[in-house]
Amino acid sequence: MREGHEMKVLVAVASRHGSTREIGEAVGEVLRRSGHRAEVADPDDVDGLEPYDAVILGSAIYVGRWAASARAMVDRLAHGLAARPVWLFSSGPVGTPPAPEGQPEELASVMSRTGARGHRTFAGRLDTAGLGVAERAVVALVRAQEGDYRRWPEIEDWARHVAADLHAEEIRTARVAW
Repeated sequence: MREGHEMKVLVAVASRHGSTREIGEAVGEVLRRSGHRAEVADPDDVDGLEPYDAVILGSAIYVGRWAASARAMVDRLAHGLAARPVWLFSSGPVGTPPAPEGQPEELASVMSRTGARGHRTFAGRLDTAGLGVAERAVVALVRAQEGDYRRWPEIEDWARHVAADLHAEEIRTARVAW
């Protein structure tokens, strides 16, 4: 825990086309405005968690699963993640109503292994112009609707709740230290 009532928070985001990364950047900005130090990084670039007091791990959902880099970060750093406050988010459902429904297949395991305090799924963005042939085939198969379905006020509200939980954690930790 850092002095001055700020926590250093890692926002690790697995994003293939940038939409989920933009959500992570927005979360990081809300945390900074709330008085925390937030660093946004790709999960593949995270070698250790020692500098961080808390972690937010987010991933795009592809064919019902988290991105490989987010899953690999959990495999690599599960012990360190379980030793600090962790929140998870996913992005990916698109359309009106958002589809596909349901949670990523490994979510229960990731929640258990990290001791995550919560998980939130946000609608995503689909721009078919940036997709490869295989991705376009999947989009056509599931009849996904192109467009940006992210709800920024919802994302920022969730990030404010996480920031408030982090402040409460600081207070609890400070009382224990007295």
